[in-house]
Amino acid sequence: MAGRAAEPEVIWARPERAGRGPRPAYTRADIAAAAVRIADAEGLDAVSMRRVAGELGCGTMSLYNYVPRKEDLYELMVDAVSAEHELWEPGDDWREEARRIARQTRALMHRHPWLPRVLSPVYGLSPHVLRFLEHCLACLDSLDAVYGTKMQLIGMLNGCVTAYVANELAAAERSRALPWSPERESAVRMAYLGGRLASGAYPRLAAALSEDPGPTDPEALFELMLERVLAGFAPRG
Repeated sequence: MAGRAAEPEVIWARPERAGRGPRPAYTRADIAAAAVRIADAEGLDAVSMRRVAGELGCGTMSLYNYVPRKEDLYELMVDAVSAEHELWEPGDDWREEARRIARQTRALMHRHPWLPRVLSPVYGLSPHVLRFLEHCLACLDSLDAVYGTKMQLIGMLNGCVTAYVANELAAAERSRALPWSPERESAVRMAYLGGRLASGAYPRLAAALSEDPGPTDPEALFELMLERVLAGFAPRG
């Protein structure tokens, strides 16, 4: 395939367009924006080199001169939406800064529901991702810990937020596909569960569910998750 590399390479280290010829008709930003528009409107599975080329009005083969692999296209997309992260002047409370990072990341993923599916540590080399990572570290300046620990905190926050949002999106997608209301299905399932618990076969589970389970609202659950993660990084003194 034209433009494909025989060895591993970083898309950001490549020229904007491989090969000789006239000035490139498109930039990586143009290509990423087209792919993001498709993914936002129709989902990640609708994104293909052919679709992006059609969106730009060019031939599929010519697109490979700019983007050698579909994985590179995903990396361009991740970088493009990462530019939406707000960068602020960090305060002196690392916990509140971490909460703000997590909330903003969750909002970004809801704006671009395909994002949790393509996130990968290898995409951390892109310009906007690096910029945001540097900002995250600045937000943790008040945390008395080595940078390795701060990187662990950022990684765990991102992983937890990604998993949480993925579950939110999956639940919403399933609800939209139901021929009845989510409330009706929940009532039927809870009635079945109540019968199983009453059988006495699951005493520990019955005891657990008879206690206060804590918050069930998605917003409150998200905040509880954040607090559990942050508590693990609080300095011991």
